[in-house]
Amino acid sequence: MELALTTRTVNGYTVLEVGGEVDVYTAPRLRERLQGLIDGGVRAIVVDLGRVEFLDSTGLGVLVGAMKRLRPIGGTFSLVCSKEPLLKIFRITALDQVFPLHDTVEAAVGDGSAA
Repeated sequence: MELALTTRTVNGYTVLEVGGEVDVYTAPRLRERLQGLIDGGVRAIVVDLGRVEFLDSTGLGVLVGAMKRLRPIGGTFSLVCSKEPLLKIFRITALDQVFPLHDTVEAAVGDGSAA
């Protein structure tokens, strides 16, 4: 399955909507997009995993890497994920303790106070 990446702005946050499968073959595209956003000055990123059908360890590594790049420069990085199979991956790896996880984009961006 192909990887779909679209970007929009909500309440001052850059929302990266991801669809399809994030695996060893497609994760480099996700990494490039996230690096491009950060290198372009974006400091508040929400990754919407609502249309992701599969996520492997390579994809998890890309998400962790982006968060690690943003934190030292005062950025925020959170995930939108409500699918139980994906949530299970975050719980098993204990990444649910690392990433702010939200059910919806609206919950992730709140009132835009991080913008």
